[in-house]
Amino acid sequence: MAALRGVSVDITAGEFTAVMGPSGSGKSTLMHSLAGLDTITEGAVYIGDAELSGMSDKELTKLRRGRIGFIFQQFNLLPTLTAEENILLPLKIAGRKPSPDWFDRVVETVGLGQRLGHRPTELSGGQQQRVACARALVSQPEVIFADEPTGNLDSTSGAEVLKFLQHSVRTLGQTIVMVTHDPVAASYADRVIFLADGRIVDELREPTADAVLDMMRTLDVKGR
Repeated sequence: MAALRGVSVDITAGEFTAVMGPSGSGKSTLMHSLAGLDTITEGAVYIGDAELSGMSDKELTKLRRGRIGFIFQQFNLLPTLTAEENILLPLKIAGRKPSPDWFDRVVETVGLGQRLGHRPTELSGGQQQRVACARALVSQPEVIFADEPTGNLDSTSGAEVLKFLQHSVRTLGQTIVMVTHDPVAASYADRVIFLADGRIVDELREPTADAVLDMMRTLDVKGR
């Protein structure tokens, strides 16, 4: 059985796109396919002018390292490193040095200026996720994929992270694709794409939490 069927979607640069749908609708598969984490069996995936479906593992690794950022539900911070060291780790692995001005701007945007010397155990959940967000941003990727980024956070910390993501789109020109099950989280996006049974069935622009919830109820009813 195909996880995705006949899906065709354009992700607009400089926009915050949320992907929603019932459990098993293909949300995570779509994101993993777009990010080159899953291999597609038909069709093509492009990031800019680069076609992922024709790349070798080595080429995909290089592309993900240089042009894609990731934020996951689990913060995936190294406990022995400070916040600053965690933020800079991907660049260090890639043998690149950060732009000092960009690093300062990212740190200011996430509001972690006073916490850079702290290790993850000394930070709240919301602060740890903001470190993860900064880590994704610091390499200046073309697109950031966020998989349930507020799933492990309380509502206050989750709102902090979502406001930051929204802010990074509007002030830094970042492109973000976020998979979420939460209508409130989706309401921070510019556009919400809805999946059901492996197909894109609808979308909302300038969504509200109530409008997203109504759409999800409709999809749940159709799926019964």
